[in-house]
Amino acid sequence: SGWKLVFRENLRVCFHNSVPQPLPHAARFLGFCQACFTGYTVKWIDCVCVDETWQPIALRQEQEPWLKHEMNFVLQNKLVDICEKLQLRLASVERFVEERLSGKNHKASLARELIIQRLNHVREACESEEQRLLEVVHAEEERAQQSILTQKSYWSESQDKLLGIKAYLVDTLTKMDDKLQSDVFERAEEAEGILEPQDSDKLNFNPMCARSHLLDSLWASIAMIWVKNLHIDERTINQSLILSDNKKVLAFVTKKVQRYPDCPERFDYWPNALALESFQSGIHTWKVDVGKSCAYKVGVAQNSLSRKSPGPESRLGYNAFSWVFSRYDEEYTVTHHGKPQALDLLKRPTQIGVLVDFEGGEVLFYDPNSCVLIHSFRAKFTDPVYAAFAVADQSIAIIQ
Repeated sequence: SGWKLVFRENLRVCFHNSVPQPLPHAARFLGFCQACFTGYTVKWIDCVCVDETWQPIALRQEQEPWLKHEMNFVLQNKLVDICEKLQLRLASVERFVEERLSGKNHKASLARELIIQRLNHVREACESEEQRLLEVVHAEEERAQQSILTQKSYWSESQDKLLGIKAYLVDTLTKMDDKLQSDVFERAEEAEGILEPQDSDKLNFNPMCARSHLLDSLWASIAMIWVKNLHIDERTINQSLILSDNKKVLAFVTKKVQRYPDCPERFDYWPNALALESFQSGIHTWKVDVGKSCAYKVGVAQNSLSRKSPGPESRLGYNAFSWVFSRYDEEYTVTHHGKPQALDLLKRPTQIGVLVDFEGGEVLFYDPNSCVLIHSFRAKFTDPVYAAFAVADQSIAIIQ
C-alpha cells in the first residue's frame, strides 16, 4: 500500500531476466530488474505476491534511493522521445495548414478568374448580339421607310391624276356633246383603274426581326432567379386531382369521386387547376417540377377561360385564352388556340420554367436545368392571367 504506480504504454523486455513473475493487484505498472535496472511495464498479470526480482518502481526507490538517478535518465529519454514526436506533429500540422491555406488561395483565385473570364465572354456576346440586333432593327426600319416613301410617291402621282380627271369631268358637264361624252367615259374608266391603297407587310415594321435565341435564353435565365411563390387554388381543381396541404403539389387519382363541393371556379371535366395568385402587369416567372409525371400541362390561362365544358373552350391550349407546354408519354408539344406544335427535345425536362411578360406581350417556356429556351408565344392579354396546370399521371409540383 502507498505505492505510486507509474503506467507505461509500451512493453519493454529486460535483457537480463526472463518474463517477470506474477505481481499483485493485476495492475499495469512499471517494474525494475534488480540486476540490470531495466524498466519493464507489467500488463494485467494475475497477482499472487510481490517477488524479489520484480518490484514496483516506487518501492525500489524507497529501498535503494540511488536508483533515482537511473530513473531520471530513463524519464529524460522518454521525454526526449515525446518532444521529438511533438515536434514532428507540430511540423506536420504547420505543413498541413500551409498546404491547405495555399491550396485554398489557389482554388479561390482560379474560381475568381473563371467567373471573370466567363462573364467577360457573356458580356462580349451580349454586346455583339446587341449590336447585331440594333443593326437588324435599323435595316428593317429603313426598308419599311423606303417602301412607304415609294408607295407615297406612287399615290401622290395617282392623286394628281385623279384630281386632273375630276377637274376635266366637272369642266365638261356644261359642254356635253357626243364627242365629249366619249371622252368622259374614257377618263372615268381611267380613274376607276387607279386602285385604292391597301395595307401590305412590306409597309409594316416586322417586330420578329428583333428576335434572338441568345437574348431570349439569357433573359429567361436571369428572370428565373426571381420566381414567384405560387399556390394552387383549391376551388379550381378537378375532382380527379388531389392537392397537398402546402397547396403546391397536384396529384392525379384514377378513381374520380366527389371530393370537393361544386363552385363556379372549379373545372368539371378536364383535370385542370389554376393558381391562386393572378397577374395583370409586369414580368412573372415560376418553375414546376414535372419529373414524376408522363402526362401533364403547364402554362398560363386568362380568367375568361371556361370551367364547365367538356369542349375545347375549357381545355388548356385549345382556345384563345390559354398557352401551354405539355407532355404525353414521349411526345412534347406547345399549344395555343387549338394549334399544337410538336417539339423535338434533346433531353426529357424534369423542370419547366414559365415566364410571362405583359409589356413585351410574350409567354416563354424554359428548361432551368439545361438553360434551354423551349418555346415562346407572342401574346396579348385582356384579362388577369393565372398559372395553369393539368396532370393525368402521378404528380407535378410548384418549386419555390
